Amino acid sequence: MVVLTDRGTLSTAYERMPQADGTRRWSLSRTQEADAPLAFGEYLERRKDQDPDLWIVELDVRNGERFIEELSPG
Repeated sequence: MVVLTDRGTLSTAYERMPQADGTRRWSLSRTQEADAPLAFGEYLERRKDQDPDLWIVELDVRNGERFIEELSPG
């Protein structure tokens, strides 16, 4: 899972999800909501409980979606 944030502001989480054709593509799985800031962290905790092998990489960079685009098959 990759969590993207820009200068500590609202975060987004991307995960590689299975597709119908058998591939695994990066998909937006969660967006942090300004009116419920704790819900995002709770989601990450639930995901870690569901998958003990889950790696979460957080990138605090401007326009972090560019990394997801580069990792996606074209």
